[in-house]
Amino acid sequence: MRSHTTTALYVVLMAAVIVAIDVLFFQNRFWERLTVNVGIVLVFAAFYFRFLKHP
Repeated sequence: MRSHTTTALYVVLMAAVIVAIDVLFFQNRFWERLTVNVGIVLVFAAFYFRFLKHP
């Protein structure tokens, strides 16, 4: 159960970071916003698989 909670909180944190950066910096720029969002997701995924995922 702890693993599911940790993963859920991690996804919520990722979504909060994406929304905050979108609102603060990229309100009317679609392609820049999309590029940065994909980059954020890739960084979060790399961090998750490196440090949080248990074998």
